[in-house]
Parts: sequence; structure tokens; C-alpha cells
Amino acid sequence: MFTWIQGRLGWVSQRREFLRSAGGLLAAGFVSPWLATQAQGYQPSRSAGKAQSCILVYLLGGPPHQDMFDLKPQAPAEVRGPFRPISTTVPGVQICEHLPRLARLAHLYTLIRSVSHPNNNHTPMIYYTLTGRETEFPNRDNDLRPPQRSDFPHMGSVIAKFKGSRSALVPGYVAMPEVAVRSSIRGQYKRARLPLRGGRAGFLGPQYDPLPINGPPGEPDAVPSLKLPQGVSVQRFEQRCQLLRLLEHRGKLRELHLDAQQLRQRAVILTGAANRGRGNLFSLEGEPPELQQRYGRNRFGRALLLARRLVQAGVAMVAIHFNEMTVCDGWDLHSKNFEALQRELLPMFDQGMSALLEDLHQRGLLDQTLVVCMGEFGRTPKINRNAGRDHWGECSCTMMAGGGIQGGVVYGASDDKAAYPVENPVDPVDVQATVYHCLGLSPELTIVDHQGRPWPISTGRVLREILA
Repeated sequence: MFTWIQGRLGWVSQRREFLRSAGGLLAAGFVSPWLATQAQGYQPSRSAGKAQSCILVYLLGGPPHQDMFDLKPQAPAEVRGPFRPISTTVPGVQICEHLPRLARLAHLYTLIRSVSHPNNNHTPMIYYTLTGRETEFPNRDNDLRPPQRSDFPHMGSVIAKFKGSRSALVPGYVAMPEVAVRSSIRGQYKRARLPLRGGRAGFLGPQYDPLPINGPPGEPDAVPSLKLPQGVSVQRFEQRCQLLRLLEHRGKLRELHLDAQQLRQRAVILTGAANRGRGNLFSLEGEPPELQQRYGRNRFGRALLLARRLVQAGVAMVAIHFNEMTVCDGWDLHSKNFEALQRELLPMFDQGMSALLEDLHQRGLLDQTLVVCMGEFGRTPKINRNAGRDHWGECSCTMMAGGGIQGGVVYGASDDKAAYPVENPVDPVDVQATVYHCLGLSPELTIVDHQGRPWPISTGRVLREILA
């Protein structure tokens, strides 16, 4: 039934198998292996952290920390750039003048200004910051191999496995969009996207892959993988429901330890087949127009609003891999850096992120929702000849809020050019370990790869200094 699930697992609908057993029902796609596995559930310990969900805002491409959260107004012109710092609600803490709304909310979040890892290559650092492991080729910047089952899992997949969603009727991990880059032929960009390694479940298995939202966030049919496929009408859908009830009556599903009522509810809710439009979990049609305007009527703002909607419904991890949501090439600004930042990226980021923090706070959801904003690395201290900054892994900044994180804190410090940490250096795996801790998962929990080898979910240390 689900294109996405069938594409992941290669299951083929076979009427004969469908009629022979409940396993055939799975193969026919009415109840997917993903739904079945999620419904069986895993009950982790919830004793270690306050957060019930996490929203990861991943600024894919490399955001310039010295033009956003760690300005150096006393540095030479070729380092400091044209932007000025402004005061925030936290005495002594300043951020960029083009982030005025976030400046008024600084008491709600922590800034880690000393994140550092000695690699300046996109794809290895994307993999490293999202999985906590090095790739086989850490110096290959254009490693565009697709996701593999031998990969280490994205943080969202680990969270989906050990924590799961708060409701059996929603997925554990949603990616909006998947981690990907644009493909190109003869120097001309196409709209086709190439999924990158590090965004899926790897050796944890396809049941922990993200539910991807690669279309316009918040539209009623934003998740094509959950639409009824061509040729399957609502009437045919109902017929499949009747067959499911028949198999349930005969005890076939009980033999597989599946709760048919729960599976049916999950399938109907996720597809929206029973209640399109306002009742669809993935639609923003029911959200007040003024709230949609507050987040921003652009792809980034709508993704953030949908993320709030999803965590409120019980999704454990929503990862927004923010790239190609604007007219410029995301955050990979090698030229005309300040023009793109001032005109588009910073106002959009400021509006959307401030709306998310305020919305969660006003709804009483911020304490139970961990918000993390990071990229794969920062940008070079010195501005290049094209008025841009290049890749720089040695120093970057991460924002964390809610879910057991203190507000109004600056942790770590960079030198006078924002080039290297000089106080409390933090590896990206430390951020990852802190995310797991806040969600009640010990970094020492183990996962097992295809060769039977156990691995801790994180090799980093928990940043206890920023915990509430």
C-alpha cells in the first residue's frame, strides 16, 4: 500500500499470499512491516531525562557561526564581516543584528560556542555529526554514495528504536526532508535529490528508517509515501479493512503477536484516508492563519510548525535537514555570503526558530521537547575573495533549548577570530551524547551491527554543565 515502505523493503503485493496468511496481508502492503514493528514496541527506561521528543534543526551546508551567534566585532575587517552584534535578554551575551527575535529569547536557550572537529569535508562531517562515527573516507568531500545497510544509524533512528513515539499511532522518527544533495549534470542543477549516508537507520534495519517528508511541508498530501496508490480507491481500502477483520477473527494476527486494531488505526491515521485535510496529521490546514504567518509562509517556517505539530502528537524525533528550502544553496555560502544571509537566510531563520521556541513555551511543551540547532561545521574565519566563507570544522556553534537544557547560558568560547576553541572544547559526539541523555537514553546503550559487533550509541560525554 505504501510506496515508501515498499521501496525500502522490496515487498511485493501478492494476492495469493495475502489470502493464505496474515503474513500475506503484510506483503500486500495493507499493514506494512514498519507499522507492525512499531506496534510491537520497545519499552525503554525513561528515567534519565526530561525530554519526550526532540526537534533537530540541521543547517545542512555549514552555517557561519561568526555571522550568527559568535561575532567578533574587534577582529580585522576580513574576519568580522559587516554584521554588528546586538544585546540579548542575557546580560553580556550578544548575537547578530539580523537575529532580533532570537535575541529577545536568549533566556530560553544555550549556545555552545566551542564545537570542534578537524574535518572540513561536507559528506564525512554530515555522517559524523548525525551518526557519531567516521566514514571510511573522511577526506572525500563528494562521497555521494547512497545510504547503505552497513551504515551507522542517524540519531533519530536510535531514538526511534530505544524510545519510540509516545503514541503507537505515529512514527518514531520523521525527516523533513531526508538528508540529501542536489544532483547535477554538466554543471546544471536538477531538482532530483540524492539521499546521503547518515540520514537513515543503517544496520538497525528499515523499520527504523525515517518517515520522509520530501515535498512541501504541511500540505495535505505532503507525504506521497502514505497516499493511497493509483488504482486503490477508498472503497478498495475499506475492502482491505474487511479482510483484515476477517483474518483477525480467525486468529491469524494473534499468531504473529500483532494487535490488528492498533495496526488498522495507525494505517488509517497515517494515510489520512479516513479524514483528509484538517484531520491529517501532516497537514497544516487546521493551524490558525496568524500562527502560520508567525512561523513564516516559506518552506522552513512551515517545516518548523509541522515539527511542533508532530512532537505534540507524540513523534519522538523530527529532524529538519534545512537545505534547498530557499533560492540560495542552503548554508554552503562560498560567495556573496552576506547578501544571502541578510536578504534571506537570517530573517527566515530568526522568524522560524523564534516562533518555534515561543510556540513550544506558550503551550507548555518546551520542557519536554529538546530543540537542537546545528550544522556539520562552521565557516572559515577569513572571508574569501568572493565575499564568502569556506568550510571550517575547527570551530562552530550549536544551539540547544528545552528538554532539560538550561536557558540563558553560553558554554565554551572561541578565540578572537572564532577560529579555534579556547575554553571547554566540545566534539559533535558530545552534543549527540547530551541529546540521548536528555531523552532518557544512556550513551552506553549498545546497538549491534550486521556482523554481531556491539557499539555504544554514542562515544561522547554528556555536557552536564548545561543541564537544567
